[in-house]
Amino acid sequence: MNKNNYCIIMAGGIGARFWPMSRQNHPKQFIDILGTGETLIQSTFNRFRKVCPAENVFIVTNEIYKRQVLEQLPELQDSQVLCEPSRRNTAPCIAYANARIFELNPEANVVVAPSDHIILKEEVFTEVITAALEASEKNPWLLTLGIQPSRPDTGYGYIQFDESTGYAADSRIKKVKTFTEKPQLEMAKQFLSSGDFLWNSGIFIWKLRTIMTAFDRHLPEVSQLFKAGSGLYNTPGEAAFIQQTYSVCKSISIDYGVMEKADNVYVLSSDFGWSDLGTWGSLYETRRKDQYQNAVVGQNVLMYSSNNCIVNMPKDKLVVLQGLDDYIVVEDDGILLVCRKSDEQQIRQFVNDVMIEKGEKFV
Repeated sequence: MNKNNYCIIMAGGIGARFWPMSRQNHPKQFIDILGTGETLIQSTFNRFRKVCPAENVFIVTNEIYKRQVLEQLPELQDSQVLCEPSRRNTAPCIAYANARIFELNPEANVVVAPSDHIILKEEVFTEVITAALEASEKNPWLLTLGIQPSRPDTGYGYIQFDESTGYAADSRIKKVKTFTEKPQLEMAKQFLSSGDFLWNSGIFIWKLRTIMTAFDRHLPEVSQLFKAGSGLYNTPGEAAFIQQTYSVCKSISIDYGVMEKADNVYVLSSDFGWSDLGTWGSLYETRRKDQYQNAVVGQNVLMYSSNNCIVNMPKDKLVVLQGLDDYIVVEDDGILLVCRKSDEQQIRQFVNDVMIEKGEKFV
């Protein structure tokens, strides 16, 4: 195993679109949503141990989740959990991890991934990540994984690639032309039929020096903030420095801040049974369904004249549902959500309204 391979797992989100199961004090990455016996962050960690040494895996999370990370991943040392004092989106998260790893190994070759993805074809995924790491080690590229789309999904970002370009060592790798965030349905249908668009997985691979150069060029204000901590990383002075840095650092995504601006972005087209598990609808796509296309979790759920629903109930709760089509029905810890699947993007707003009207204890 290549000792220069590192992994950054981003685990600071609250998973609002998975409410009420995902809450601020116990978000979805710490839940066994799939019923496999592993939480999402445990599955992600175990997945990347196949491509890099366990001591080279770093978790970036909000400081309020540090205890949960260490409890669920006891193989980690305390120093492998990087704590953000506030949420500033993915670019500062990655810049922080970059700076920390650079102090340890400037020659690092890094894969960055969220903590809450579903990967159904684990062996294929390992091969793809290995191939991507080999390509990024040899080329000054910002490489992302693109997923071959199976439907015109409006909940994913899309990557358009240049068919005329290619990498001699791996024909799956193409130069990126454009990024498009969550298109309308008609546009998503056009993307699917064109054949040169992929879903944006949000998984990145690059040499550490390559991404830090990209930060210098496209997000210099963020880059300079974290470079100012040189000599403090991996020391007792790091926490106070990070507290101050996050108080003045802007919130911006790596996609908008770097990837959409850089001219050395490439995509590796892949198909390894991926879902970003961002919504109840995406979980519905992965779950086993009955003859009426209902995906039901719960030992005491009775369905009548209902189709295409996702139902998630505690095993001791008796539930009778009649006449529902294409609905989300979820209960957790005394909170019940009933919502049309087509309206699930409103769940974030529901959570905001609940916080204002009923208080933080419900979110």
